[in-house]
Amino acid sequence: MSINITSLYVCLDDFCKSYEEWERHKLIPTERKRRRAGKLYLSEMLFIMVLFHLEAFKNFKMFYLYGVCQKHRACFKKLPHYDRFVALMPRLFMPLTILLHSLSGEETGIYFVDATPLKVCRNKRINRHKTFEGLAARGKTTMGWFYGLKLHVVINHKGEIMAVKITQGNVDDRAPLSDLLKHLNGKVFGDKGYIDKKIFKQLWDNGIHLITGIRRNMKNYLMSWLDKWLLRKRFIIETVFGVLKKDMGLEHTRHRSPVNAFVHILSCLVAYSINNTKPQIRINKNKINLYP
Repeated sequence: MSINITSLYVCLDDFCKSYEEWERHKLIPTERKRRRAGKLYLSEMLFIMVLFHLEAFKNFKMFYLYGVCQKHRACFKKLPHYDRFVALMPRLFMPLTILLHSLSGEETGIYFVDATPLKVCRNKRINRHKTFEGLAARGKTTMGWFYGLKLHVVINHKGEIMAVKITQGNVDDRAPLSDLLKHLNGKVFGDKGYIDKKIFKQLWDNGIHLITGIRRNMKNYLMSWLDKWLLRKRFIIETVFGVLKKDMGLEHTRHRSPVNAFVHILSCLVAYSINNTKPQIRINKNKINLYP
């Protein structure tokens, strides 16, 4: 995956300037008086985390030791030890959250929703897993049981992320749907797991038309040819999950800290949002105008 690291750093540095200015004037000041400058700026730390998901490395330690400390060593004046960088990673949680929100996609009126499991350990280690105790839970998908979290995502037809929510693995896919679509209008396409009359009426009152397939025991209903065609294209979101997990290393089962795990997930989503090559559906502009 080719990327211009100079453009990437400039983009992150511009964001950090605005973020640090906002943090400097926040309403509740911190009690910490000592503000000694570290070896890395906030923009450099964000750059390392985002670049990891855009590079070919599958292990962050190997990426830091060989990718950062050797391949991209000329980009930094000083570099802390790997253990020190891992200890500083929780500081990136809030900046990455705001950055991901600022990188949300275009409101096109055509959206796709789905959820994917994020395993925090292998099934054989569930009983002795302690890192995510109280946060993770056992859930079930079409691929079987797992122990971990669920990532709920809404994208538009251009493959851009519109909304994200992370829940426990046993949470129903329909539970966070209202929060995910709170600020959107148009038509949302999902699988049969989102069928619910109460949720459909609630979303309809908010200007959202939820379209799903039907089960065998349900009566058929009329649907326009464009809605039927877009419903068949719903698997684009599965392609997005494939890119996040296979190419960008979204899922990792050996986390040692919950906060660092969320930093890992957020940085992966930010890297995907910044990347220019996304799976998308090509639709005529005249067809898009049919949707609010």
